[in-house]
Amino acid sequence: MDGRRTEAFRAELERALPDRPFAIEFWDGGRLESTRPGPTLTIRSPGAIGHALRAPGELGLGRAYVCGDIDVDDLDALVALLGRWHPPPISLAGRVRLLSSAVRLAGIRPVAPPAAELRPRGATHSRGRDAKAVRHHYDVSNEFFALFLDESMTYSCALFEGGTQTLEDAQQAKLELICSKLELEPGQRLLDIGCGWGSLPIHAALHHDVSALGITLSEPQARLAAERADAAGVGDRVEIRVMDYRDLGAERFDAIASVGMVEHVGVKRIDEYASHVAAALKPHGRVLNHGIAYVRGDPRGGHVGGEFSNRYVFPDAEVQNLSRMLRAFELAGLETLHVENLHTDYAETLRHWATRLDEHLEEAEALAGSERLRVWRLYLRAARNGFETGQTAVFQMLCSAPLREPASLQPTGARHPAARRRVPAGSPSS
Repeated sequence: MDGRRTEAFRAELERALPDRPFAIEFWDGGRLESTRPGPTLTIRSPGAIGHALRAPGELGLGRAYVCGDIDVDDLDALVALLGRWHPPPISLAGRVRLLSSAVRLAGIRPVAPPAAELRPRGATHSRGRDAKAVRHHYDVSNEFFALFLDESMTYSCALFEGGTQTLEDAQQAKLELICSKLELEPGQRLLDIGCGWGSLPIHAALHHDVSALGITLSEPQARLAAERADAAGVGDRVEIRVMDYRDLGAERFDAIASVGMVEHVGVKRIDEYASHVAAALKPHGRVLNHGIAYVRGDPRGGHVGGEFSNRYVFPDAEVQNLSRMLRAFELAGLETLHVENLHTDYAETLRHWATRLDEHLEEAEALAGSERLRVWRLYLRAARNGFETGQTAVFQMLCSAPLREPASLQPTGARHPAARRRVPAGSPSS
């Protein structure tokens, strides 16, 4: 009986998808051949069909992959189809036949989502909910992230230019780029919002002789960041706090950096966020905001990576358009000095991360479990695909209080040394 139901479902899939750059193998030995070269998906149980029925689209398929009901022989090839292969439209009658055959095969009993899924409760982007969402991502374990990050534990886009080959060199180049744009000087005070494991505060203290405060919502991150600062010999000038940006208080800083944190702020709070940043800046200070943005699409923004990412990777994180972020800082009273797109660099960074993680699969599974490992292997590739297909970009926005000195006294090149750098293909010339 099951064999006949599987064959009926396979036949409906074949009819609905006459052009298939992938093959499908079923748990009972049945197979749907590809019509052109592509990866092979293995459906290991009817539970995979149940996930797809309960949540049609990327969320259901993602659930089936995370729990192991679906495997693929080439994850990179499968992710490469996203945004590049578009299935043909299916008639209403065809959808009814496909759905009916799927229900007969999988049954109507609900399938529980994987344990790695998070659906945070409470008001969106409240302090408590933000803390829980951020910790879901970052508290997998410091040791897990160390398997694929560089030695500085920098978890953001690296800078591959000028012959840079290694991830370590590229991350150091990115950290130095940020310090250069901020024009850090000895004795100044730097704030890093969303400091991660402390790479930027440590770099700035070591190479620019500043003192720095890094804030994060992850306690394990904060502990390791402080240990790393002590080990680097700058523990007396680098302070790490577990703190929400909304609780900064009256302290003021000569320079502020926010790298890969604005995605966690949310569309509704972007203006509030920019106001807090502006309020923490001294009158002649500079702000660098580094974050992912949509290149095209709804200007209101949306979840990072769609519903799958919202449940498994970055709960409540939202990507906005560059124009909306610029508008928020403008409303906060800041002037935009320079904008740079690093999306090609981020694609290369993610390629390095995915390769490094794949080199440590057994260790990663022991640290994070099979479900979380599957989440990360899929996430790193899907994120890279977004940058490669032009769906997303990552921008560095350099801002300051409105400039009032005569332009003749401060040539544009001197004010913005970073503007003399090359700008990656496809980015704005600023």
